[in-house]
Amino acid sequence: MPVPILLVTGFLGAGKTTVVNHLLANADGRRIAAVVNDFGAINIDAELIAGASDGVVSLSNGCICCSLEGDLLRTLSTLLRRDPKPDYIVIETSGVADPADIVRNLMDPVILREAPVETVLCVLDAATPPAALDDALQRSQLRVADIVALSKLDLADEGAGLRMREAIRAQRVPAVVVDAKHGEIPSALLFFASDRASAPRDPGPKRPAEERFETLSWTSDQPLSLPRLQQAIGRLAPKLARAKGLFETVEQPGRQMVFQFAAGRATLAPGESPAPGVPRARIVFIAEVGVLSKVELDEVMATCLVPG
Repeated sequence: MPVPILLVTGFLGAGKTTVVNHLLANADGRRIAAVVNDFGAINIDAELIAGASDGVVSLSNGCICCSLEGDLLRTLSTLLRRDPKPDYIVIETSGVADPADIVRNLMDPVILREAPVETVLCVLDAATPPAALDDALQRSQLRVADIVALSKLDLADEGAGLRMREAIRAQRVPAVVVDAKHGEIPSALLFFASDRASAPRDPGPKRPAEERFETLSWTSDQPLSLPRLQQAIGRLAPKLARAKGLFETVEQPGRQMVFQFAAGRATLAPGESPAPGVPRARIVFIAEVGVLSKVELDEVMATCLVPG
């Protein structure tokens, strides 16, 4: 099974390592492999450290941390050969790196098949002067992002967050913008656990810890019409923060497709063969609380099914 990559970008001092620290310390059963620039900045509680060898810090919660030195693709290949493999790989980029270049490198066919980029997260210091977003590097970091996390709100003045949101909007960045107090980001926006192996039916909403967002699941035992799905997603898109799912189509029965929607962009890619005994369509939708009801979601998604 492919191992999704979360790419964490942001300018120098934005708070990227604080976000990675929080992810590693609060993995919630996920095996996360973090590729970071500087081990010295990783501040995991001492009781979580299980050992260190060969440039890898092992944590007692099943996560590992390795240093981003030399060739990134070689580092990823090493991680993918570990037994057991990680569930997710988090890559923290340098503050002066253009994430667009890194994404292009990760398009290597071998890596893409084994470890696709699932989410690009840009961490942005809320106290950054809005004019700084005109910098070419910061614009690139923002525009490739699916999610923008505003950090250091506790150190900024009261209106900093609002000013920064307005500045991001002025840049026409389609990403979802969230507050990241002390590096905390709603995990539902970063990790999709429900599309791993089999997914049980779940007719009701699940709330992430951050009450701004809620997760709604939709399943079907019928394959979907691809043109009808495109129309349905077009109707839902204005209300969605993210979505991801696995499904078969009427046009290609027996072949599973992987669907992703982030930052206003929808993509489809071939998936693995469907597991026996699971619904033929399983899609997770994330929206702000109260914006999308389960009734509306079910009504719209029902139009993807071909009568009879």
